[in-house]
Amino acid sequence: MTNWIDVTVPVRNGMVHWPGDPEYLIRQVLDQKDGDICTLSRIDLSVHTGTHMDAPRHFLQGAATMEQMPIDATIGPARVIWISDPVAIRRPELEQYDLQPGERILIKTANSAKRWNSDAFDEDYIFIAADAAAYMAERRIRTIGVDALSVGGFKQDMVETHQTILRADIWIIEGLNLSAVEPGDYELVCLPLKLVGSDGSPARAVLRKI
Repeated sequence: MTNWIDVTVPVRNGMVHWPGDPEYLIRQVLDQKDGDICTLSRIDLSVHTGTHMDAPRHFLQGAATMEQMPIDATIGPARVIWISDPVAIRRPELEQYDLQPGERILIKTANSAKRWNSDAFDEDYIFIAADAAAYMAERRIRTIGVDALSVGGFKQDMVETHQTILRADIWIIEGLNLSAVEPGDYELVCLPLKLVGSDGSPARAVLRKI
């Protein structure tokens, strides 16, 4: 029996995706049932599909790309915290957790209980407000993970939140499913693909209680 908790959203045809981004599609181009020597599939997707990471290049022109991510940004101790605000992750509630330099912080909200049960995109997900992003930058945390497809809001604080976090050299994990995870201390392993020149990458993320 494993102690690891998989917090990765399954990637499948028809899954929820960011409006305007390419939909995920997997199809077989070779199939042993048709007499081919092996079964081989092809996938089409955005690099920001499901559980994924943002490279600084995503919102900062000329900044680092995915293959330049330091491996220790997403492997090591992490703290899962709970934010109860039903609209946004805001500075006053976040300050109660006294974020420390170098911490890997994963934020669980009401998103985890409902966002991954539907293939329809909900514009009203809980996001990181600009003032909370500024607090993270001030505290110089290492990594931030959220249970929505974006750290920024669909209707507000999209660009500002991303830019504030990425300019502070904080690495971003988006699309986590933290529904089975209680707040506390964990060991995190999150490995994106080493995509040269990419602004992001799909990732597999798991947690183990410390």
